[in-house]
Amino acid sequence: MADVRGGKAMLKFLLWLLLLVLCWPLAILAVLLWPLAWLITLPFRLIGIVVEGVFAFLRSIVLLPARVLGGGTGRA
Repeated sequence: MADVRGGKAMLKFLLWLLLLVLCWPLAILAVLLWPLAWLITLPFRLIGIVVEGVFAFLRSIVLLPARVLGGGTGRA
């Protein structure tokens, strides 16, 4: 898994270097605006985490009777 992430990071870096060579003002602008874009998207990510947690909680409540009766243990 770390290799896949490292490969994606390397690809992004190489693409940024290509952009730096072809159009350096745009590359510098991208580097300067990236933290601002990250800050703008942060609330949406937090909302996504909360919604995912709520759905997991609701799923556990719905499946609780089956788990209590032994349906989720895998026993015969």
